[in-house]
Amino acid sequence: MLECTLMSSRLHTIISNFRGKKILVVGDIILDQYIKGSVSRISPEAPVPIVLQEGFPVYNPGGAANVANNLQSLGAQVTLAGRVGKDPEGKLLIKDLKKRKILTDGIFADKKIPTSLKTRIIAHHQQILRLDRELAVDFGDDELNRDLIHFVRKHIDSFDAIIISDYGKGVINSTLLSNVCTLVQQKKKIITVDPKVEHFSFYKGVTAITPNRKETENAIRNIKITENAGKKFSVNTDRLRTDKDIQQAGQALLKYLDLESLLVTLGEEGMRLFERGKEPVHISTRAQEVYDVTGAGDTVISVFTLALSVGATKKEAADLANHAAGIVVQKVGAVAVTPKELLEALQELI
Repeated sequence: MLECTLMSSRLHTIISNFRGKKILVVGDIILDQYIKGSVSRISPEAPVPIVLQEGFPVYNPGGAANVANNLQSLGAQVTLAGRVGKDPEGKLLIKDLKKRKILTDGIFADKKIPTSLKTRIIAHHQQILRLDRELAVDFGDDELNRDLIHFVRKHIDSFDAIIISDYGKGVINSTLLSNVCTLVQQKKKIITVDPKVEHFSFYKGVTAITPNRKETENAIRNIKITENAGKKFSVNTDRLRTDKDIQQAGQALLKYLDLESLLVTLGEEGMRLFERGKEPVHISTRAQEVYDVTGAGDTVISVFTLALSVGATKKEAADLANHAAGIVVQKVGAVAVTPKELLEALQELI
């Protein structure tokens, strides 16, 4: 009981220090559209439900923009960097971000692409369809990529931590990451990554990455196939079915990518934290009911990184991220967690 009280008190202190921390989020910016309605019959044209729309579509920041929104909701001062299209959706997203007091100086408008748009159809509190509009290409050699690198280089000293939010849409590429990671390591800044499978080799030497189970499994396959790692990356299986599988995969990735830490999210099984020079730690899930896992990964990396920026240990940061994830999966859609909700969740420890 005393140990739980002390732990809760320490986590309270960490949360109280969130306000004013300056965080840069670099990544794939997405606009989320939610269309809500009800279903009472099946279409006579095809065996699909007919959704009777209720009200107007609702728009929220998604992808890297949702990471920024989570950070801002927790009291951080956030700058978002990436690209949107020169289209109405891009303008709508920029306007919404400014309204949320997220700094948009690092966002560049690109006439060659549409703004990435995810439309979710929701009926009776359940998502029944998602429609994606995007153009996912590697932007490594274009002018806006150079502008983005220049922006990070110019402003790096003003940030307490950097988050790379990689949704595989092209903003995060080898050219950008090699420049940003080198710069961040020279400046001794915290840098964390919410990864995509095909880019794992780009993340070598960062503070932490936060893959889920499927991303970890696919990363193992990708490294074995594309990098000819041999004895440097020895993992018996790319299916993480047992504790032993997870332990072996996590420790191998930690060593091969030369990470300070690796936080693998395991859904209803919680999380597994791997740290250089320490034994892995299992963190049990805090979610009591799961309605929608949309955006849970964004919440995890936001809280984890923000906690590190105020001096939390990686275990403390992972505990807080786990509490935050347990809150957001009980809601529909990508939503931001608040300090009040986190503090209330911590009361359960006492």
